[in-house]
Amino acid sequence: MSGRIAFVPPRFGAQVVGGSEAVSREAAIGFARRGWRVEVLTTAAVDHFTWRNVLPLGVAEEDGVVVRRFPAVRDQSRVALRAQRLVEAGGVPTPDEQVGWLGFHFRAPGIFDHLLAHGHEYDAVVFSPYLFWTTLAGVRAVPERAIVMPCLHDEGYARLAVVRHALSSPASLWFLSEPEHELAHRVGPLAEHHTVTGAGVEVPAAYDPDGFRRRHRIRRPFVLYAGRREAGKGWDWLLDAFARAVTEHDVDLDLVSIGVGEVRAPASVAGRVVDLGFLPTTERDDAFAAAAAYVQPSRMESFSRSIMEAWLAGTPVLARADSEVVAWHCTRSGGGLLFADVDELARRLVQVAEAPGELAALADAGRAYVEREYSWDAVLDRMEADVLAAKERRAAGEPEHAP
Repeated sequence: MSGRIAFVPPRFGAQVVGGSEAVSREAAIGFARRGWRVEVLTTAAVDHFTWRNVLPLGVAEEDGVVVRRFPAVRDQSRVALRAQRLVEAGGVPTPDEQVGWLGFHFRAPGIFDHLLAHGHEYDAVVFSPYLFWTTLAGVRAVPERAIVMPCLHDEGYARLAVVRHALSSPASLWFLSEPEHELAHRVGPLAEHHTVTGAGVEVPAAYDPDGFRRRHRIRRPFVLYAGRREAGKGWDWLLDAFARAVTEHDVDLDLVSIGVGEVRAPASVAGRVVDLGFLPTTERDDAFAAAAAYVQPSRMESFSRSIMEAWLAGTPVLARADSEVVAWHCTRSGGGLLFADVDELARRLVQVAEAPGELAALADAGRAYVEREYSWDAVLDRMEADVLAAKERRAAGEPEHAP
């Protein structure tokens, strides 16, 4: 059985770097392959700092799905800026300030108008992640058809009243891991219907680690970081930790980074930090396979797709012990080593450099875990079943909120 479904990510496309955006994109393509009529409602932005409209506005077909791009509008108010700074400082804005904060990053009125006019034509509308206007405002247009995939983090934003509404009012919630689900219960009331779907990860057909090293002239063994190079992802912390490992423990490894964002390596390791920027999919996969280990320094993760990509490539993972989600994956899979602080990470890096054979079993366990738990077929089965269950509940008498 199939139907019509919409996905509403703030950004969409193969060139977009972001875990939630990748999951939304691959889920949309997966539903289309299963015979669903799929539309994506998104902005024309690629960069999540500027939100500049750089992609063509209007309707196009990409990867078998209809993509409707609307302009992102940036008109940041003083109220929004004040609320943002207050949350960053650990405070709670007033209800009026929270409403003003909704558009702090951007707004997309065209998406809201489209949902008001056409929302009833979809069997479900999937919003992700929780933090942006597209979700927080969009859910209000189609609450009875809304499914929110929050990608929730343990942060002040998650406890704002305007956010709580988006987690308590939709038809269903999709969580990517059990720790994310548990966190959601701790921070406030949830929609009655919610489930842990997980997220799928595509399995590459082949890897070329030797070719990757040759193409990028990498001669020293290296650990890899992939994703957004920003403080919230632990990037600055990783740079400092790597510098200490090299200068104090003489670790014979380079740090290779792929993704987006500025790289400012400490002077002591400037020649040992290699920035390859944004890479196409196959080259990114080869980077994971070529690495001696993958380092995940982020504390706030709802799934951590990159560690799954590392394990599929046969690469062990080093991860922060205080990241609930990543530590959960490492413990369940047996595919990773945890570190609690800079000194322990340095010791792990020494282990990677001096005893790589000992880590091979970790990588094997990690790959088996991903193949067992997070194939797209298994995840899409769970997502599809929840969409159909919500549709049946609606047909059985739940109120319809016509636009």
